[in-house]
Amino acid sequence: MTSVATKFPTRFLSNTPETMATVRAIANKTYAWNSCIGHSRQFTTVPIYRYMSALSVRDLSYYPQKKYAIQSTRPYSSNQWQNAGRRHFASTPSQKSKLGGLLISAALATAGGLGFMLYMKQKTTLAEEQVVKAIEGGNMITAVEKSEMMEDTPMKEDSPESRCGNFIIGLPTYKESEVAEHNDKAKGVWCMYKDAVYDITKFVDAHPGGDRVMMAAGGSLEPFWEVFEIHKKSHVFSLLEEYRIGNLSKEGRSKNENDLSDPFWNDPPRHPAIIPSSNKPFNGEPPSDILIAKYITPERFFYVRNHLPVPYIDSEDYRLTIETEDGHNTIELSLDELKKYEKHTITATLQCAGNRRSDMAKYRKVKGLNWKQSAIGTATWSGVRLRDVLLKAGVRENDPSIKHIQFEGLDTDPFTSEQYGASVPVKKAMDPEGDVILAYEMNGEPISRDHGFPLRVIVPGYVGARNVKWLTRITASDEECQGHWQQNDYKGFSPSVTLETADYSKETAIQEYPVQSAVCIPVDSAKIPAESGQVTVKGYAWSGGGRGILRVDVSVDGGKTWQRAELHHEPQSYGRHWAWTLWELDVPLPENYKGELEIICKAVDSAYNVQPNSYDGHWNFRGVLANAWSHAKIFVE
Repeated sequence: MTSVATKFPTRFLSNTPETMATVRAIANKTYAWNSCIGHSRQFTTVPIYRYMSALSVRDLSYYPQKKYAIQSTRPYSSNQWQNAGRRHFASTPSQKSKLGGLLISAALATAGGLGFMLYMKQKTTLAEEQVVKAIEGGNMITAVEKSEMMEDTPMKEDSPESRCGNFIIGLPTYKESEVAEHNDKAKGVWCMYKDAVYDITKFVDAHPGGDRVMMAAGGSLEPFWEVFEIHKKSHVFSLLEEYRIGNLSKEGRSKNENDLSDPFWNDPPRHPAIIPSSNKPFNGEPPSDILIAKYITPERFFYVRNHLPVPYIDSEDYRLTIETEDGHNTIELSLDELKKYEKHTITATLQCAGNRRSDMAKYRKVKGLNWKQSAIGTATWSGVRLRDVLLKAGVRENDPSIKHIQFEGLDTDPFTSEQYGASVPVKKAMDPEGDVILAYEMNGEPISRDHGFPLRVIVPGYVGARNVKWLTRITASDEECQGHWQQNDYKGFSPSVTLETADYSKETAIQEYPVQSAVCIPVDSAKIPAESGQVTVKGYAWSGGGRGILRVDVSVDGGKTWQRAELHHEPQSYGRHWAWTLWELDVPLPENYKGELEIICKAVDSAYNVQPNSYDGHWNFRGVLANAWSHAKIFVE
């Protein structure tokens, strides 16, 4: 479509009251206009009898019930329009007063001074107008119900929300890499929103919630505002613009470089709230207060534990092999064939063996990823019972020759070609109440790549390492998986054993997890006003093996006295408590007290197992099964 912008003397218009009323109504609306560089901009038209913007169909105005577009007898393709527009057009909210001149210049440059007169006929309303013709140059404005080029919807009326983050001519331009360097208070806290860069260093200390904004330090605000939609308010957008320092350069924006020499190049993106403990392979966890915001952990906030690069798997080509070790019984199933089995759904918590390792490391140095307390999450998992598939493959119940069920994933060591593997006792795998499933859905959606697409085994009540992702092979065997992660990792040792003296062959692989709990709110080092008189404490508790949580105790005096927390969990049957318990308690602050205050919690499970008060007796050099009392230090001011 051609685009023309020409100044109109008022004498060219019909001066009937109906026509002028229509013209003014059109002129005073706010239009959505694509600036030909791929970004939505807004401007308000000046009276149409002074200037008329004739845009392409992609940039059509919106009227009640009808859409109007400039149509031309000499149509441009959208690519021609965009290329021409890149050379001649630019617009931002701050340039509204200059828009008429810009459009005139664009018209002269692209149309060689071509003008046209606007002719209005019939007494109509905006909702009923059928045809408005521009009778010079072969152009017309026509009511259009559908057009294959009409892809854009109108923006909202001019508002702080519509203006916030738009490109502003004349401001300095910064690359994304420059913004990333400003990620702490010492260097300055910068962030990005749409096409804008902000220095929010002063905001962080001066406003409530400043610590939350630090999650986006050096990065973009947009992923967080998708979650915390409460911030999408006019006054928040106006406040953010006060900290505006420049525009974000299009050059150097994040993109996948497809470096085939890097085995991790095709890893999926993660939500920026996820705190990485390593990048290659990627491992990360959410902030603890986000972790317990909902009983079911959203997939984007579920901790990620990868040992190797994330494989890319085409579900159409995917096959699962189930076999007995002697090879006499082997079947191969596609994903569609698996879905023909009876669907089974469970709600289960997964927890990494290294969860809270950083806590144990405060007692004594350990070896492993520096997990905090959020390497845990709860989801609904749907798929087929492992038991059903094993029976179909010819595995007999109570077969004395089969003691273990081995799992092999498609994630592969790029140097040794070893695939991740693990195993569980056959009694767990075949137990009708063990609820072991081959899951293809997580929280009602196809399981994501980071969490095992297209299939992972879920072994509820067991340590996360046994819940093998990207499952490709199941073997019924008389022995455990002989892979590295079953034989030479994920085992607990005596506090007297060191890395140098450890003999993995003499220790048993971790399966069921011991009782666990943690204080998640308030976060460590939070500041609490003394006048509030109390602090609301929240957290999670969970125990492996299907054991439920009987009680969570909270103390603010070093464990001298305890208060019982209120528990929240879904109904679960005895011995099948696969999901965690969330808890909370309003704890009175000590009278007239100001200063540091330590909050402690401990959980008791249905077998009356209780968390130990320290790591004196069960510290281990690998830092696994870190489940001593959880501590959070706050400051009462």
